[in-house]
Amino acid sequence: MEVILAEHLGFCYGVKRAIEIARENASTDGTSSTLGPIIHNPQMVERLKKEGVGTVSSLSEMDDGLVIIRSHGVGPNVYEEAESRGLELVDATCPHVKKAQLSAKLLSDEGYTVIIIGEKNHPEVKSIFEWTGSGAHIIETEAEAEALPKVGRLGVVCQTTFSGDRFRSIASCLLEKSRDIKILRTICTATDVRQAAALDLAEQVDMMIVVGGKNSANTSRLAQLCASKCTTYHIETADELREEWFKNVNKIGITAGASTPDWIIKEVYKQCQNRA
Repeated sequence: MEVILAEHLGFCYGVKRAIEIARENASTDGTSSTLGPIIHNPQMVERLKKEGVGTVSSLSEMDDGLVIIRSHGVGPNVYEEAESRGLELVDATCPHVKKAQLSAKLLSDEGYTVIIIGEKNHPEVKSIFEWTGSGAHIIETEAEAEALPKVGRLGVVCQTTFSGDRFRSIASCLLEKSRDIKILRTICTATDVRQAAALDLAEQVDMMIVVGGKNSANTSRLAQLCASKCTTYHIETADELREEWFKNVNKIGITAGASTPDWIIKEVYKQCQNRA
């Protein structure tokens, strides 16, 4: 049995940066917290908690101390609330997410009807939406794009971890919705290369193991893409591996989402090799 790692997998630049920022601002007295999980990986969030970085779901949970804005970003109202509460604020928003936020704001300020292509309930998409003054439309399917009315000016941005192929397909449906349309492809390059590497590997193996948080959008998308090519399992840790998966399997591929720590990937790789 051969076990192969995808050429590109695991932490992206934005996630590495967010983790470094969190660690630099850890406290021993419990006064440092991220607003929401800093990344979509529960094992990393738990490790940071032990290192002195807690998690709050709302600024109302903090009377004082330091709040860290997570990699997914937040709307402008959060910055204002943190200041009004006298909280120290450190911004760990991924630069690519920040670019998408500001692109959406600029389009809105210029009078464009803004369309955000992405998952409606994803925290990154919610943050981009709030930078438009909560005046944008969020869509994630071609049918939703087709249902939109025609407008004078149309501006389009995208969730940074969205599928490139899906983005092109949905964006093409919007071309007839306005004579003045700006389409900004705000998908992160790291997303593109991880998806391409995962698909390439999935075509060469009998089974793919996709490692990462079950609440991670980019990891779930990797699993969906791989499943279109071969048998695929999405796991968070090596403990979820099952012996029966490895029967009659000659080649195993492993990839991981952009928020999956190296130590988890290494453990999954080791456990798969032990079954070889």
